[in-house]
Amino acid sequence: MDARLSLLALALCCAQALAFEHAAWDGLLKKHVVVLDGGKASQLRYDGMAADRAVLGSYLDSVSKVGKREFSQWSRPERMAFLINAYNAFAVEKVLTRYPDIGSIRDFGKLFGNPFRDEFFLLLEDRRSLDWIEHETLRRNYRDARIHFAVNCASVGCPMLREEAYSAERLEAQLEDQARRFISDRSRNRVRDGRLEVSKIFDWFREDFEPRERYFARYARLLADAADQELIKEGKAKIAFLDYDWTLNDFRSSSLR
Repeated sequence: MDARLSLLALALCCAQALAFEHAAWDGLLKKHVVVLDGGKASQLRYDGMAADRAVLGSYLDSVSKVGKREFSQWSRPERMAFLINAYNAFAVEKVLTRYPDIGSIRDFGKLFGNPFRDEFFLLLEDRRSLDWIEHETLRRNYRDARIHFAVNCASVGCPMLREEAYSAERLEAQLEDQARRFISDRSRNRVRDGRLEVSKIFDWFREDFEPRERYFARYARLLADAADQELIKEGKAKIAFLDYDWTLNDFRSSSLR
């Protein structure tokens, strides 16, 4: 019995050693993310993040030190949480390289200097880009449409930057909460004159939400008032896509919505 207990203790010890610590990133988010519109949107105090850039840099250094072998030994939720947190933290760091002289992450360029394709950081033993995390890894290997509500592209039109780090233990609840928050935001998803007007995210990544009519039906009560919910559930609402706002999601006293 003692031998079995020893082996169990050793296994637990090893499992704990494999867990990645996101406490620094969690603290930065709780300190600098400003939640707006009843929890449906957020903005970030980039000036505060700039003041705490050493803390952010230390966290990103620890992210960059994780090797492929270590990563492969984690559970699926731990890997997803790690990648989502890495994406969001590196996106903030990218903005800070030009802050405050930046009004949009698109200011880096769409072709040359594209901030999503630029391999500006080290992750899993190689130079990586934000697109590599989102499209080549998260979307390809984990196939959960709610990823789109979790990664934040530093823009007003993007689903909100969550006010806490993602964690393996709470990932399912966090992803579902992000989906509900974003879809219930009537400034970005709504029914108007019998037409379902939704974020361009549902157009750009259409294949991730198919069948799209069924996906919207699942969240019908968040998208519309009672009178229009049946229209969505029956798949009879014509879909239109709203313009995407690439304005930097920077919180300043004049930026309250």
